[in-house]
Amino acid sequence: MFNSVILEVAIGIIFVYGLVSMICSAIREGIEAITKTRAAYLERGIRELLHDKDAQNIARSFFEHPMVNSLFTSDYTPGKNTKQPGLFDRGKHLPSYIPSKNFALALMDIAARGSKNNAVSSDPNSVAMTVASIRANILNIQNIPVQRAMLTALDTAHGDLDRLQQNLEKWFDSSMDRISGWYKRSTQWILFIIGLVVAVGLNINTIKIADYLYSNDDVRKLIVAQAENASKDSTFTQQSYTKARTDLDNLQLPLGWANGINPIADDNTDSNPWNSFFIYVLGWLLTAFAATLGAPFWFDMLNKIMVIRGTVKPSEKSPEEGSEDRQNDKPNTVTIQMAGANGMAATNAAKPSNGNGAVPAPQEGAVTDPESDVDTCLQETESITSDEDLPQAEGGISK
Repeated sequence: MFNSVILEVAIGIIFVYGLVSMICSAIREGIEAITKTRAAYLERGIRELLHDKDAQNIARSFFEHPMVNSLFTSDYTPGKNTKQPGLFDRGKHLPSYIPSKNFALALMDIAARGSKNNAVSSDPNSVAMTVASIRANILNIQNIPVQRAMLTALDTAHGDLDRLQQNLEKWFDSSMDRISGWYKRSTQWILFIIGLVVAVGLNINTIKIADYLYSNDDVRKLIVAQAENASKDSTFTQQSYTKARTDLDNLQLPLGWANGINPIADDNTDSNPWNSFFIYVLGWLLTAFAATLGAPFWFDMLNKIMVIRGTVKPSEKSPEEGSEDRQNDKPNTVTIQMAGANGMAATNAAKPSNGNGAVPAPQEGAVTDPESDVDTCLQETESITSDEDLPQAEGGISK
């Protein structure tokens, strides 16, 4: 079973993982602000949703529609990647988020009034957007799969325009779940790369840190105290890169190439590659993998470990108390039953006890039995009555 030392080492490692995750996440957000990969994934996902991977008809009309074009500042330029976007694809000036309501209204308007933004489609006397007009002009979409999806949404709306809009919004949201899965997987890979660079660059070796915490009680208890304070702060995971880096540097751990241990120097003093270089590679990989899980995960884990530690520490500080029955003194009186010389049982008067089971010596002038110390039960008798010679018992259950 884990003892308090192992729990405190685990708390220290988890606290370090949380700080490293915040550093890596801040770097990831900085890269995202430059590349806008999220926008590239969204644009690629909408092209696939609308069955127009090259953006030749409905996809271009959708992004050029005023309900969508107003969400970004420049003209629409389709992405070059017709497959799943890469890790660092650039989204340029495309929107990183499109509300489902905007998607549904834009698609309904294209079906009712056409895809062109001209004087005819924007005239007050143009066709009104109703269930009937959308069905009658559905060929304006110019995409057979999307036309089929629109007809399905129309049929299930049962003539209700609001219900048609809700059907299209649900269609869009289900596709966004898939796009979010793409982006989440790519983000985890990016965080792993960033985490590995940070682990090697700052020499954050999980194995060496765990060994250091296990053998240094003062440093371990100091980090546990900091982790306990952090677990009570609900905004701790939202701190900036600078604050997280400062907290990491102040932990007094063997981090960095100046304070840490150089694996190249270890190779010169230890012939075992496991004790020299490979243990560093494994420690760095563990740190990089931990960064992919994110700071909220590690601080949620920290709170759970703190609860476990709270249940372990009290039993270690105070020994288990005995029950009241075991703490009570032995009876102050003892009753000694002895067999008399004539075979009759004689009961001696109760003698006071001094608490430890020993009977005190009689006081001067007290009347005592001279044979009270003789245990006649242990003396051998000349004859023993057998069971056959005993008188028959009377009574019993009546028939």
